Amino acid sequence: MVSRALTKTKESVDNHELILDAAGELLREFGYKKMTIDELAKHAGLGKGTVYLYFDSKQDVALSFIDRQNVRLQAHLHEILRRKGSARNRLHEMLTERVMFRFQCVQGHKEGIDDLLVSLRPQLFERRTKYLAAEARIFAEVLIEGRTVGEFKLEDPFLVAEAFLDATNSLLPHSLSPKQLGERPELLARASILTDLLVTSVEAVR
Repeated sequence: MVSRALTKTKESVDNHELILDAAGELLREFGYKKMTIDELAKHAGLGKGTVYLYFDSKQDVALSFIDRQNVRLQAHLHEILRRKGSARNRLHEMLTERVMFRFQCVQGHKEGIDDLLVSLRPQLFERRTKYLAAEARIFAEVLIEGRTVGEFKLEDPFLVAEAFLDATNSLLPHSLSPKQLGERPELLARASILTDLLVTSVEAVR
């Protein structure tokens, strides 16, 4: 028999995710400024009071939604990192995924993400440092592996990882307008060209 404690824990997790799912829908449809706790509760099928059990404010919901997106990206990168195959191919795929995953996250946002970025800029800046540090550690792992087996030639994997993140940041939604981002095939082509250049820059001469 499932204990009441376990049932309550599962219910808490489910409600938390329902609220963040609802936030994603509202942000995509109306933007951050028009999103309200009342609408969040309605979309999640929960009471307004239940939303406040999990989040202090609309701002807290939005930041938690962004946190979840970044955790999911890191999970994708870890998955690619653990696959078999050359370090070169995995690095290429990881760099491309970093760009395309975030594109997918904002695709379909009718109001764009500018209002979200402006409204939460100080909090996002602080979080962004943590996101980048976590991603850099993942990329450093594949760079170290590639150096160990002789695929890559580089001095400091962590500095190279940070440089690669800086380079691919130029193709992320916070750096480009929806028009500049373009359609998925166009962005994928641009990401592939940039990724080829980055990977080639650390390849060992054979």
